[in-house]
Amino acid sequence: MGMAFTKMHGLGNDFVVLDATRAPVALDEATARRIADRRFGIGCDQILIVEPARSAAADFAYRVLNADGSESGQCGNGARCFLRYVREAGLTDKTRIVVDIRDGQMTLEALDGDLFSVALGRPEFEPARIPLTGFVRAANYRLDDVAGRSVVFAAVALGNPHAVIRVPDAAAAEVERVGPALERHPAFPERVNVGFCELVARDHVRLRVFERGAGETLACGSGAAAAVVTGIAAGDLDREVRVDLPGGTARVRWEGESAPAVLIGPAERVFEGKLVSSE
Repeated sequence: MGMAFTKMHGLGNDFVVLDATRAPVALDEATARRIADRRFGIGCDQILIVEPARSAAADFAYRVLNADGSESGQCGNGARCFLRYVREAGLTDKTRIVVDIRDGQMTLEALDGDLFSVALGRPEFEPARIPLTGFVRAANYRLDDVAGRSVVFAAVALGNPHAVIRVPDAAAAEVERVGPALERHPAFPERVNVGFCELVARDHVRLRVFERGAGETLACGSGAAAAVVTGIAAGDLDREVRVDLPGGTARVRWEGESAPAVLIGPAERVFEGKLVSSE
């Protein structure tokens, strides 16, 4: 007997979805890495695990494992896939659900067509909450020892820690050089997702993201929200922004520090199968 899975993606950010609502799913890091491997496994950026709710106010619980087996706080693209999955699997007929995540809750809503919205929660700017060590709160921070160069970035937590670097051209950004160096910099004790953001207009940005535990992905939902939120906080962006990522386009809306950041985009089912043991 194999473990059933569904392969899904949101703007090319791809996932293996496992249903643990009827029986627990326990994956060690080695098994998660094997599933995520694109040559010897199924291949994905993250593994999404659908679990029973942990609180009375939620419909489900939601766990995210990165391709390296580490656990993530949340994933905006994955959350949209999560909602499409539970609806199509017959686990709920609701268009709006609340899910428990590692550090709180998220609200997900099915919109028209294949579009879904995710309320990612209120952004956290305090360095201790990101976490970012050695700094007091500021609009931008500077580290002088990142891959042999100085890097200026904004920082925010949206379920995961994010550093956002402004670049003149996202396509030419030094993602593979700066991304892994900043991801594992000692200033970020839980590592960090690194966004490279090009401002096109007040309502339009281009973005590439080096995700902790996964490397550069075609899209990062919480990374898109982090880029927009830090841009709005700096006074450079409007309240709703189009975000062009290598895998496609999402929209992010944020009404200010008392409001959650909202991510809107598609979710697609790719195929289904059964995971068999390699033993």
